[in-house]
Amino acid sequence: MRAGTTRVRLVAMTVLAALSLATAACAEDSTGGAAGGPGEAGGMKSGLKIAFLPKQVNNPYFTTSDNGGKAAVEEFKGSYSETGPSEASPSAQVSYINTLSQQNTDVIVVSANDKDAICGALNEARQAGAKVVTFDSDTNPTCRDLFINQATAEGIAANQVKLISDAVGPEGGEIAILSATANATNQNAWIELMKTELAKPEYAKLKLVDTVYGDDQDQKSFTETQALLAKHPNLKGIISPTTVGVAAAARYLSGSTYKGKVQLTGLGTPNQMRAYVKDGTVKAFALWNPADLGYLAAYAGGALASGLITGKEGDKFTAGKLGEYTVGKDGTVLLGDPYTFDASNVDKFDF
Repeated sequence: MRAGTTRVRLVAMTVLAALSLATAACAEDSTGGAAGGPGEAGGMKSGLKIAFLPKQVNNPYFTTSDNGGKAAVEEFKGSYSETGPSEASPSAQVSYINTLSQQNTDVIVVSANDKDAICGALNEARQAGAKVVTFDSDTNPTCRDLFINQATAEGIAANQVKLISDAVGPEGGEIAILSATANATNQNAWIELMKTELAKPEYAKLKLVDTVYGDDQDQKSFTETQALLAKHPNLKGIISPTTVGVAAAARYLSGSTYKGKVQLTGLGTPNQMRAYVKDGTVKAFALWNPADLGYLAAYAGGALASGLITGKEGDKFTAGKLGEYTVGKDGTVLLGDPYTFDASNVDKFDF
């Protein structure tokens, strides 16, 4: 009797152990875990290789945006990398795209130095299986799957013109634009819309007299600012919608006799511009949070590569802490409106 009882107990224990193992295996399979299936972040695949290719590396703006991308990729358990040229050159980006394609990168997140120059390389990468997400500066829509737009071009143009108008004052006067590269898609779109904005009756007293290019190089932007003021002695204001340009222009103005006489606004980061706001060189400037831009771009790329969206208008996906986003016309996802920084709030931000 005791021997029979013992045998029954042994069989029961064996069955329970087998059931326990089977349950554990099913639980592991349901998460997709080791098989590289959907992970915990909203069905995102784990192990995705996501590479960021900015206009140029070692640019504070792109360092911040790419670090935002890195944080997102780590959240959904992907593999992050950053690569790119040290100068903002369209031709220089092509070789990096080709290399990323050869490395079987799942997602290439790129800020284009030219809307057409890198299209061939990007389409080859897509044919090889990569998803392409542009951010900050777009390509031709036929060359990518999604564009993560930091703000609408119309919103940025309106913001920049209003800021320079407020800074110059009701008397108006001559203003100029210090841009990045002559081929930068986003810069050119903003400049054309600024011209449209300046044609409105409320800005009749502002006159755009020049547009120059600092090529997103600190020293060249500094020199171009100096040259603008020499060429236009009656200049009242400068708009520089580029983080490198506005910081270089502020540095020149802050150490010159033009400080407080020639107004400056643009798109800059709080850490770059804080000192110039506090010393009176700049009254206000604008930007979005570049870390959020990179973060959103990474999640969008992950959603594409995981098959959660295709990039068509109306697609919805969740971007971690930023919440839900909807794909708009031409495969565009909008981060939000530009934010204005001034003496009242610049100390509240650290990027």
